[in-house]
Parts: sequence; C-alpha cells; structure tokens
Amino acid sequence: MNEVIKCLETRRSIRNYKSEQIKETELSQILEAGTYAASGRGRQSPKIIVVQDQDTIKLLSKLNAKVMGTDSDPFYGAPTLVIVLADKRVSTAVEDGSLVIGNIMIAAHSLGIGSCWIHRAREVFASDAGHELLKKWGIDEEKYIGVGNCILGYADGEIPEAKPRKSSYIIKI
Repeated sequence: MNEVIKCLETRRSIRNYKSEQIKETELSQILEAGTYAASGRGRQSPKIIVVQDQDTIKLLSKLNAKVMGTDSDPFYGAPTLVIVLADKRVSTAVEDGSLVIGNIMIAAHSLGIGSCWIHRAREVFASDAGHELLKKWGIDEEKYIGVGNCILGYADGEIPEAKPRKSSYIIKI
C-alpha cells in the first residue's frame, strides 16, 4: 500500500500522552508540513503558534475548559500544543487553517507522534484573555481568529483501531 494512504488510514486521535517532550527535529518536520497545506488562492492566511511552556499550556487548557463549562484538561496532558490562527479578512481563513492542522496531524503520525484536534480556539482567542495572549505574542488580535488547537506527543498506550467506515460515505454520480 502507498505509504501516504496508509498513514491517512491509520492515524487516530490520541488522548493519552507521555510527559516526554517530542524531539525538536520531529517538531520542525511537522511544522514544515503544516506550512505546505493548500490555501485559498495561495494566500497562506494561517499562523502556527507552538507552545511547549507547561505554564502557558495549563493557562490555555483552563481557558479552553472554561468555554466547555468544565475543569478537565482538554489537552490531555500533551507536552506540545500547536495553535492555528488565520487572517479573518481572508474568505477561506477557516478552511486554510483546517488544512494546516490536517497536514500537521498526518505528518505527526508519519513520525510516530500522536495528535488530536482540539476545538474552541475561536472562542478562547476571541476572549479578553485570548486577546491579551495574542498581544503578548505580537499578533494582531483584531486580525486573527482561532481555527483550532492540535496537541502533539508520544502516545501512552495502544493506538485505537479505526471504526468501520459508513457505507453511505461515498456517492458516485
């Protein structure tokens, strides 16, 4: 089987991570893959923010959990958090950012690193606390919206099997 297709078919969302930080060489490859995602009219509207500082991850986890109305850790203890923002003035901002996250997840899996898309980046970075973080990071909070979060790390435990695909997934005309 083609290695790319195999990677697409075997990637799963991981929700249990070892505390060990991923290697810088692996992270660089994963992020580079994210920059090669397709984007509307080639505008490359997304920004990729990498957070490995555990205090910042804990703060972002609390902000994300608050949006959910819970106090659990929505980042599942992953040692690396990748936040994807996109320029809201671009009509394909959400699609562009989504493709970046997709590339990141596939690249991570190809290197043996677990990943999971975590929602609520839009709400977190639309909040006052989110705006303050963006300002601190030198990002124009009026220009960018949160598209999604992607957690990365080495899986702690078994990788789940794929569920069977639904029979009505594909319709040929």
